[in-house]
Amino acid sequence: MTPKAKILLVEDDPNLSAVLCDYLEMLEYNTTVAADGEEGLQKFTEGSFDLCILDVMLPRKDGFSLAADIRNINQLVPVIFLTARGHNDDRVAGFRVGCDDYITKPFSSEELALRIEAILKRCMNRDMRTTNGIIDIGKYRFDSFNLLLMHTNGEQKLTPKEAALLKLLCLNRNNLLPRDTALKEIWGDSDYFIGRSMDVFIARLRKYLRHDPAVVIQNVHGSGFKLEVKE
Repeated sequence: MTPKAKILLVEDDPNLSAVLCDYLEMLEYNTTVAADGEEGLQKFTEGSFDLCILDVMLPRKDGFSLAADIRNINQLVPVIFLTARGHNDDRVAGFRVGCDDYITKPFSSEELALRIEAILKRCMNRDMRTTNGIIDIGKYRFDSFNLLLMHTNGEQKLTPKEAALLKLLCLNRNNLLPRDTALKEIWGDSDYFIGRSMDVFIARLRKYLRHDPAVVIQNVHGSGFKLEVKE
């Protein structure tokens, strides 16, 4: 049977790592193991993963730093933190770097399995929304194939670059979309004048989305943009 997903497990406790790896393999997940943050980053860059499970207290590079590096490479891959500490500061730090869940040791194997399943199902649903070119954005429907943004107030025909930028924002929904990423993927370059052009496109998209106050494109100063959709 084909494995359900590819998981990167970064845990420095060899006993816990072996137990978790065996359990994940039993659940038919294809699991890659790393023993420290630097090895974890190397294996992430060498492979393709559907989920990362990271211990917080890792040698050479801690879990928060590793997650930040992973987010610089891939904005969408979900991350679960494992930690022996239950302090709120750690939880806030984890969610600040973009984790999807946080499990405090000791935990049951069933709890871990259920959380993994829930996160992967959510990501699958997100990906399915884009397979037919239709993406729901609050009260809007975005037909990325036909370059149409639809609302009860009417339809807005988008230019190809407007549609490409909106789709990229949607794929990073509620997460930072770095300026350089958008510029290189859509315009193929990231110089100053192209950057100013993208700002004009962002302003147009804000205008098109103005009929739903729950949908906002935020400027993240010096970093990029974030499409915030309040569910």
